Amino acid sequence: MKTLKDYIKTIPDFPKPGVMFRDVTSVLDDADGFRLSVDELTRLLDGVDYDCIAGVESRGFLFGAPIAYNQHKALIAIRKKGKLPRETVEASYDLEYGTATIEIHKDAIKPGQKVVIIDDLIATGGTVEAAARLVEQLGGEVVKMIFLIELTDLGGRQKLARYDVASAVQYEGE
Repeated sequence: MKTLKDYIKTIPDFPKPGVMFRDVTSVLDDADGFRLSVDELTRLLDGVDYDCIAGVESRGFLFGAPIAYNQHKALIAIRKKGKLPRETVEASYDLEYGTATIEIHKDAIKPGQKVVIIDDLIATGGTVEAAARLVEQLGGEVVKMIFLIELTDLGGRQKLARYDVASAVQYEGE
């Protein structure tokens, strides 16, 4: 039986020399790989009491949607700045060369709601930390953060130490 790592293709030297790019699209474009990824991510939520899933654009939507559907939970969109039509709140975070901003609808999270944040990959943790700030700004409680892939040597888990973080597959400097 195949494991998730069997479906994740590694592309050396992309997008620049020395980087080992973990390609999540190779999981999505295989029916068995996609099913396995959704099942593994769902297992990471066993025993977690939560009200909704917040998916981070865009691959957080791809994995969050089937889980939210199967668990009968709402799916909240956390998007890049300028993509949401109603009133939003925003949070910025640092990138390697600059900053980026994400937003959430101001009415997406109700005070006291327990929220799971999902994304495809955790590297340095900057994006998901900003997502957590948005949830908390609206009065929600982040009860878990789940990721398909974790790049352990980039320190994201340490940056998110105050949260319950889980990943289905881990890579360390490979």
